Amino acid sequence: MSELIPGRPARESTGVRHTSSVLRRIWFPIALVAVVIVALFAFGPLGAATRPPSRMSELVPPAALLASPLPSDATATEQLIAVQYTNVSRYPETVPAYILLGYAYLQLVRESGDPTHYERAEAAFEEALRRAPENDEAIIGKGFLALARHDFRAGLELGQRAVALSPQKARAYGVVVDGQTELGLYEEAITSAQTMVDLRPDLASYSRVSYQRELHGQLDGAIDAMADALRAGTDNPENTEYIRYLIGNLHFLKGDLDTAEATYRASLALYPDYVWAVTGLARVQAARGELEPAITAYQGVVDRIPLPEFVITLGEMQEAAGRMEDAAETYSLVRAIEQLFAANGVATDLDLALFEADHGTDPAAAVDKAQRAYDAQPNIKAADALAWSLYRSGRFDEARARAEEALRLGTPYGLWHYHAGMIAKAQGDTVAARAYLSEALAGDRYFSPLYAPQAAAALAELGG
Repeated sequence: MSELIPGRPARESTGVRHTSSVLRRIWFPIALVAVVIVALFAFGPLGAATRPPSRMSELVPPAALLASPLPSDATATEQLIAVQYTNVSRYPETVPAYILLGYAYLQLVRESGDPTHYERAEAAFEEALRRAPENDEAIIGKGFLALARHDFRAGLELGQRAVALSPQKARAYGVVVDGQTELGLYEEAITSAQTMVDLRPDLASYSRVSYQRELHGQLDGAIDAMADALRAGTDNPENTEYIRYLIGNLHFLKGDLDTAEATYRASLALYPDYVWAVTGLARVQAARGELEPAITAYQGVVDRIPLPEFVITLGEMQEAAGRMEDAAETYSLVRAIEQLFAANGVATDLDLALFEADHGTDPAAAVDKAQRAYDAQPNIKAADALAWSLYRSGRFDEARARAEEALRLGTPYGLWHYHAGMIAKAQGDTVAARAYLSEALAGDRYFSPLYAPQAAAALAELGG
């Protein structure tokens, strides 16, 4: 086995030799990318179970999916939900059907951006576990659900439970890798990712290897591993094209707009109107100074799937274009959307902290949210959000410590270097400020149509 992270010892491969062993701010952990396809076929033992109160009533899908026949535009995921809901209704002791249904609801959240399906996924997995408490696939599914809701400690615990039950099952390690990563346990995450890819070199394991390399600043290796993930593929076109989109993002992060654009266009040719690829092309347009078409494209995406990150990016593009009233109106949607996610069990403090620090009016509230997020998930993303919130509150020395923590792995995100540079500038540390701001613009120089120009202006002010 080649080294997952160059410079670290690697174990020997278990029969497959790999020439190469998750996204900055995405709502759905990469754990869910291929979950429907790769996690549905090997169900564990179905031993006897105690029977707590049933949650069958919570499994009911949207009314359109109960129609017979299904609407002509029903997606493959919606068709799967209709079939498996029929199965559990007719044969309520069939554990695999509940598991299939739970994973399908998770996939539907990915495709629709509607977090209300998390409750249905939870009910499905719990119904499976009522009947088979030690079923590893149901435990893995519940772990993925916890990760999707940003309950990373619960996700890690469930992943570790699944590993204890099925130590040769790679999918169980996927939950563990993601939980460890989001809890800032990076050395442990590398070890778990190595185990996962040794057990099963597939889309799910390669994509996790890619993310570990990305976090450590090894972008070429990250692209290689994600390309391996794409070649491994799945039978689900959405999952496969999401991987292609991530490859485009890595080229974008390197500053290679042409390759990023070609990658997003290839995805759209295979999966027309795919929202993630549309946002990728829009970011390329914005990086080239074509803000109006980028805004139009993003508005179309937000109208279809109003994920918080899409809405925030649209607002920042509008602000960069000088459309301040439009930006304010767009930003007003963010809190309402976050409330919907929170109402469906998703922890939103981290995303809201950064949003409040950038676009809110109460810096102290941003610090409170960022501190809660950091306490719950002490990773480098949370450290950056806390650093920026502290900076906005005028607590520069505390902010500097967290900014340095955020960059401790060598993660090459321009936004984080911009934050560190502005903090150092506020402290009067001109040398460090120049270094951080220069790195922001030399590496990930298209990191934001709104903040990259501010980084350049700050650097010019410092004589850089």
